[in-house]
Amino acid sequence: MKSSTRNAPGPRALPELGRAATATQAAWRFLNNENVTLEALAQPLRAVGREGCCRSESAFVLLAHDWCKLNYASHTSKKDLLQLTHESDIGYDLTTALLIEAHTGVTLAPMQVHLKTGKAMHSTARKPPKRTDHHLDQLEPTMAEAEEWDLSRKVVHVIDREADSLGRFRAWDTKGYLFLVRCDDRRVRCAGRSVLLSEINEHFHETDEFRDVGKAKFHGKSVRREVAEAQVILHRQHSEVRQGKKVCISGKAIEVRAVFVRLVDKKGYIVAEWMLLTNVPAEEADASIIGQWYYWRWRIESFFKLLKSGGQEIEYWQQTTGAAIARRLLIAAMACVVVNRLQASNSAASARFRRYLMQLSGRQIKYGEESTGPALLAGYFVLLSMTQFLEENNVSLEELKQLSDLSIQTAFV
Repeated sequence: MKSSTRNAPGPRALPELGRAATATQAAWRFLNNENVTLEALAQPLRAVGREGCCRSESAFVLLAHDWCKLNYASHTSKKDLLQLTHESDIGYDLTTALLIEAHTGVTLAPMQVHLKTGKAMHSTARKPPKRTDHHLDQLEPTMAEAEEWDLSRKVVHVIDREADSLGRFRAWDTKGYLFLVRCDDRRVRCAGRSVLLSEINEHFHETDEFRDVGKAKFHGKSVRREVAEAQVILHRQHSEVRQGKKVCISGKAIEVRAVFVRLVDKKGYIVAEWMLLTNVPAEEADASIIGQWYYWRWRIESFFKLLKSGGQEIEYWQQTTGAAIARRLLIAAMACVVVNRLQASNSAASARFRRYLMQLSGRQIKYGEESTGPALLAGYFVLLSMTQFLEENNVSLEELKQLSDLSIQTAFV
């Protein structure tokens, strides 16, 4: 599938098909074929995820959950668009669960995808969520289904602070799901006292209990990563909506770890900091590892970028239904997985191949960087088109050069 032209209605014309119209018609038929289920299209992606788990050196694998908007406000041909926030924010709502290798942070594969439209919920799940379900209501069914994916590793569900909900923490902990969630300030019980998480963080800062656990990147600059942690008890009431009314529930107190992470620049300034809650046992993953896991959550943002303006230009696809967009999205995700695997490889052959793809892409990147996902994706499509053309026409590069020279010479005769 072509990745660069924003208004492309279908894939780049394949040489063996002869005409662009033929290729586009074939793609249209496939993407609108109701017999092509999203669950079936997800199986190759899940197979890659299982393979990655088998190669892992860690006892854990991370499943990052996140949501993003697909803006189609100018696409009047799509009749199932959804009003996302305000009246001019029109499009689809995409939910993704991305598998990430816990030892290295390598992106493995998207394992679950939900695409919410104005009329339906298109999902790779065995039992899709309801269209009316809130984002957070989609999490627990995915957690349950992840237990059936044969991942051979303990799954840690990594979620941003939208999932900071005591009621859900209690439900997940009761069912044995491991979670790592960024949280806002909240009152907890620590060492027998009722305190705010911010107060614990400030105490660690004043007593110099943060420890240096290595380097990290922040907006392209090298920073120092520091962590501290405390065992806390979540004991307060949480709210739930029952029969249309919000009620307070006195649930079971649960013991979790509060991990505080901060990024410090060369001048000693704190440029970013996070408060995290997790029920992963301390003897299995210390605070430095927990902080690293949340740092790797950003991989899902990079995945969204590769689907959107960084590569696949999903917000310019011309398919007219959410179902067709969802099918094409899963195909595009396979290309993203190929690029992620190429980026993760440390072999000399892969490094050489990345250099070739960067040259073919024609992309400019920051000084000191070897490659980027969007540039590798663009270069890969150029390579595929070039090799297919040469094979289909049985022509050599030398013959093409001679023809080019001849055409230039005759142009002035």
